[in-house]
Amino acid sequence: MPTISMFFGIIIQMLSFDNKEHHNPHIHARYAEFAATFDINSAEILAGTMPGRQTRLIQAWIEIHREELLADWQLAIEGGEIFKIDPLK
Repeated sequence: MPTISMFFGIIIQMLSFDNKEHHNPHIHARYAEFAATFDINSAEILAGTMPGRQTRLIQAWIEIHREELLADWQLAIEGGEIFKIDPLK
């Protein structure tokens, strides 16, 4: 699964052709033993669990980079190469 960003111990990934289970644009986030799928448009958790502080960091990052994430999503569902996105600083 390609990693598109990493910050504060959080790994953000996006899969190619990953629009079957969650039909809407989304990312996968991992932190320690936690894993969750986040909707790009709403920044809400679709599946999995994530501690509160990390959830808020991921949601802030999504808000800042939504346009880039949606562009990457379009590339990903078409099987194209996705781009790295700047981490939360």
